Amino acid sequence: MKVLLKELKKWSAPATVLLSLYIPPGRPIADVLNNLRQEASISQNIKLKRTRDAVESTISAAIDRLTSIPKVPDNGLVLFCGENFETEEFKCYMFSPPEKITVYFYRTDKFFHLEFLEDMVEENEVYGLIIVERDTATIGILRGTRIEELEEIEGYVPGKHMMGGQSQRRIDRIIEELYHNFLKEVGEKVNSYFLPYLEEKKLKGILLGGPGYAKNDFYEGDYMEYRLKKLVLEPLIDVGDQGEAGLREMVMKAKDLLKNQKYVEVENLLDEIKYHLAKDDGLVVYGKEEIKKAMDMGALEALIVHEDNEEDSLTKEAEKFGTKVYVINDEVPEAEWIKKTFGGSIGKLRFRIE
Repeated sequence: MKVLLKELKKWSAPATVLLSLYIPPGRPIADVLNNLRQEASISQNIKLKRTRDAVESTISAAIDRLTSIPKVPDNGLVLFCGENFETEEFKCYMFSPPEKITVYFYRTDKFFHLEFLEDMVEENEVYGLIIVERDTATIGILRGTRIEELEEIEGYVPGKHMMGGQSQRRIDRIIEELYHNFLKEVGEKVNSYFLPYLEEKKLKGILLGGPGYAKNDFYEGDYMEYRLKKLVLEPLIDVGDQGEAGLREMVMKAKDLLKNQKYVEVENLLDEIKYHLAKDDGLVVYGKEEIKKAMDMGALEALIVHEDNEEDSLTKEAEKFGTKVYVINDEVPEAEWIKKTFGGSIGKLRFRIE
């Protein structure tokens, strides 16, 4: 489905003529057909003939496709119909998605509404990422081969002042209160970002790191919701940076905690590929024909494919041969290197081939 969504994202129109239809299970087909016929009648009021004709053709095509379906499948039904104004190509896609459709949605727009499907093709397993300092924090998630920074938070917590006496104790109390309030703010943000993943049973664990004692204070205090606190993986991780760089550093330092996580697997595989390239020992393969040859011989152990270069038939065929396939995007640091140097795909061999 990833390939189809990537194709549909390319479609756009100068007017609202691209039809998106989501039908939940249990919805009678007859009701949907009546709704589409009503929309067809309304479309006759569109003033521009080109737009009116395009909308009517789109709705008519959707009606024709639905007429052949006796019942909505268990996971629901999705239709995308329309004309690509640039190529004058007309297509109508209809399929049952991998997860249940929960809402009835109909719209004609300048683009296809794919938002309900995009979450379905994302990796189900999510790890929460938190970096905490005394007055700075970064919150992110690790999903598949993607690290996403959700928010960077800055507070104001001054350092200790050496004044002495009552004034020093009063200032210390103020500073500790500011510090506590900052950690409380971070905890509230963490809860708002991670609890939805927890409720959806997608949150597998949380990495917590930072350069000093703040990460320990945050973990030991009651700043996170108790169910999230239980998911924090130990030991806590020493991380020097904030932002995206810090998140990447923390994930790579947590390799032992994330042994079977895809981002870590890809980075480990890339390290192996770089090692074999440096040795020039013939255990790395790239180029479509060479990859296909290695695959047919059962020699291809693992394959990395950039999503811009992904060919569904190639990845599916590779998996049939027991090859581990990793589809990456530009968020993986070496993605540009793989695209420019190796044409978007590179593999590691089980054994050398002639």
